[in-house]
Amino acid sequence: MDLSDLPARSGLDFLARDSQTATVEDSAALRPEMANGERSELIDALLNRQSVLEEGAYAQVSRAVLAANSRAAEADLRAAMLRDEARDRNWLPTLGPQVSLTSLGSVVSTLVVDQVLFDNGGKKAERAFARADVEVAAVALAQDTNDRVYQALSLYLDAQSAVARAGVTRGAMARMERLNYIMSERVRAGIDDRSDLQFVGQRLAQMRSDMASDDEAAQTAMAELSAMSAMPLAGIEGLSGARAPAANAQPLSVMKAEAEARRAVAEARAARAGFLPGATLSGSVGSNGNSMGVNVGAANGLSLSMGADMRALEAQEQVAAARTGQAREDAAREIAGLNSQLASLRRQQAEAQGLLDRARATYELFEEQLQAGQRSVPEVVGVFQTRVNAERDLVKLRYDIARIELKLAALHGALVDGEKI
Repeated sequence: MDLSDLPARSGLDFLARDSQTATVEDSAALRPEMANGERSELIDALLNRQSVLEEGAYAQVSRAVLAANSRAAEADLRAAMLRDEARDRNWLPTLGPQVSLTSLGSVVSTLVVDQVLFDNGGKKAERAFARADVEVAAVALAQDTNDRVYQALSLYLDAQSAVARAGVTRGAMARMERLNYIMSERVRAGIDDRSDLQFVGQRLAQMRSDMASDDEAAQTAMAELSAMSAMPLAGIEGLSGARAPAANAQPLSVMKAEAEARRAVAEARAARAGFLPGATLSGSVGSNGNSMGVNVGAANGLSLSMGADMRALEAQEQVAAARTGQAREDAAREIAGLNSQLASLRRQQAEAQGLLDRARATYELFEEQLQAGQRSVPEVVGVFQTRVNAERDLVKLRYDIARIELKLAALHGALVDGEKI
């Protein structure tokens, strides 16, 4: 089965659909309108985000693990959307029955209607809170999806790096076994000491151990990756291209902190409105007659601690702004650290390539001198193992660089297309 045939389904697609018709299989066009008809700039930014993964091994792994995603964060987003829809109509009057038992033992039933006339912005703050809650859940879904893809690709890189290192060692085994044979024949002929044979044999055993460890590491990583995938990935191999994230792409952690700050501010404003006097129009129709009147009062009542409560709510808004600033700083530090690490790894890669070239040249020279009787087998074995280790180090660096590049993309939410989350 070709992984490209897997259906692409957006976890954000129900943002555009009526709650009565939204289903998992629905594939309506994305329209990130909120319950009040306004567009969310944050969700627009998430949906317009493009994946940096080019078609190849990375994209195939991404599709396979997303097809098996349990999508718990999507359920949270759906619940937040329903809450937003409910809060969007909180300005409508409330209607409810009231039944009471009088002291004479008779039952009095009344139908009560309440309409808020003025509440110091409390209902508006509740609607703002619900909209911000949707945005927080949307960013959480994007983070969850990108983190899942990054974890899968990291496992894939672990497996491929181990396979490549094992390949280097496996390719060198034939020459090492030949040198061990030559050494054993020289010892048998009395030319060399048995300690030299033990030295060569120990190096050969080390290479076999390294190769076995690499094979086991590759099998372990692929087993974990298969557990995350909807189908086997055994046939996928190699690295594929990944573009750099867009320069103006905001890290998901910052987007979430900003949404959480808006939610916290809305929550504080709604709570503050409860301490201030408001007005409601109330009417009742019942067996004891009809009535109507205007009620003035505070939902939370008046208390001696109201001043402290109000100051605490004001401080909550300042805390929200401070947390947003901290999130920006933390994201900038992490990205700067990863970019510095990436530059260091690329420098090490260039140096490792130079070391490998020199190791190869030295080994070829020692090999020629061995044939001419100017070098001993242990000397050639030591130089040969240096060459093999240099090649293994270069292979590892190549995959370490790819991992850092993918980590940067994950922080910017650029491992998955916004419309395919």
